[in-house]
Amino acid sequence: MPTNKKSFPLRLDPDIYRAVEQWAGDEFRSVNAHIEYLLREALKKAGRLPSPTPRKTDAKHPPDGTPNRQSPPDGETDGSSSHQSD
Repeated sequence: MPTNKKSFPLRLDPDIYRAVEQWAGDEFRSVNAHIEYLLREALKKAGRLPSPTPRKTDAKHPPDGTPNRQSPPDGETDGSSSHQSD
């Protein structure tokens, strides 16, 4: 979650505020956090939420989380290829 958040005044109808306040309490969130949650969910549903920036991965672990297969040391085989003698 970004630490730099845009701050701005928001005017709401008192009935809407009370409903959001009750809902937020039911979900153990602050009103502000619940409004942000509701907006994020609506943006996702509408396909308007920007994609997160892909994180860098190291060479040992590709994005899918599975370790890369390493080739066997020189002189050893992994059994997947056949070797013919001369």
